[in-house]
Amino acid sequence: MSFDRATIAAYVDGELDLVTSRRIEKSIAEDAGVAKAVEDERALRARLSARFDPVAQEPVPNRLAALLSGNVDNSLSERRLPKWYRPSVLQWGAMAASLVVGMMIGGTALDRDGGYVRDNGGRIVAAGALADALDSQLASTQASTAKVRIGISFANADGQYCRTFESASLDGIACKAGSDWQLRRTMTGGDTSDYRQASAGELVEAAAGMMADDPLDAAAEKAAAENGWR
Repeated sequence: MSFDRATIAAYVDGELDLVTSRRIEKSIAEDAGVAKAVEDERALRARLSARFDPVAQEPVPNRLAALLSGNVDNSLSERRLPKWYRPSVLQWGAMAASLVVGMMIGGTALDRDGGYVRDNGGRIVAAGALADALDSQLASTQASTAKVRIGISFANADGQYCRTFESASLDGIACKAGSDWQLRRTMTGGDTSDYRQASAGELVEAAAGMMADDPLDAAAEKAAAENGWR
């Protein structure tokens, strides 16, 4: 018996009805494929929790909580997504959305940190230290003081490798396109916990929607980097 990924995710999250849960448990005992799917889903949560929980568990700063007063968007919590797509920080939907800046050519958010981006024929691509980090920096071995911090790496539906990143002035998601890293999602960065919380939640939601499969583990990330992210 086979189950789709959404059902497996719901089982791991404890969100299924008793009958379906019992069916999956029976299949785990009898079907190695189902057992591996459940094991992989649990491992995925462990990796993502290790990356994002320290940020999500920080208290919501008072001045940001005030922004949500009377303006909370509850639609996100009502979407049918596994719990790992919904870290607690995503409950601040309206606040996180207010920090999204999109592509701001020439804006101070993109320019003030040493030329992290450039225009390549109408496409916004990574440059300088950001491009270097996306090319070679591994999330599993990067220094805690790195100017650019890499989050998760994954393949999208087009077969491109994508990586999340954070810095003092710019956070986002970039995907490998030819020899460049094209920016697909950008947000203003910040050293304060206020912005780190909003950024982490927004990026993990966006990355989850782009993933063709699970994020790369440390070994797969290293192999992809050594192969030039091709």
